[in-house]
Amino acid sequence: MQIIAAILAGIIFGLGIMISGMASPAKVLNFFDIAGTWDPSLAFVMGGALITTLIGYRLVFLRSQPLSADKFYLPTHSAIDTKLIVGASIFGIGWGIAGFCPGGAIPVIGTGMFEVLIFMAGLIAAILATRLLQAR
Repeated sequence: MQIIAAILAGIIFGLGIMISGMASPAKVLNFFDIAGTWDPSLAFVMGGALITTLIGYRLVFLRSQPLSADKFYLPTHSAIDTKLIVGASIFGIGWGIAGFCPGGAIPVIGTGMFEVLIFMAGLIAAILATRLLQAR
């Protein structure tokens, strides 16, 4: 059941990325170009996601437990520390430079765009480098 739910969620997410146009790095980069060819559509996509998430969480937490697990597994760490700030900054800078965010890039791999393959290779290299540094 969990695998079917994960596949369905992935398909819905991928379709949402493609339909909204967020698979195009140019569309994302135009959102950040406030003084030039600004495209506010990403703000509407984010707003729609936020509203859906707010409603979804309220509905899910009306249940005593999830459908496919014995309990809810919620984050316990809530401190705003240096690791969080540095990580969020790197994420934002990378998104602004490449036009892809890690989650949104995964469905775009299926298009065969060379740019997303380079982005994913860099992302994987950065993850591995971070793990090596943290292991020390």
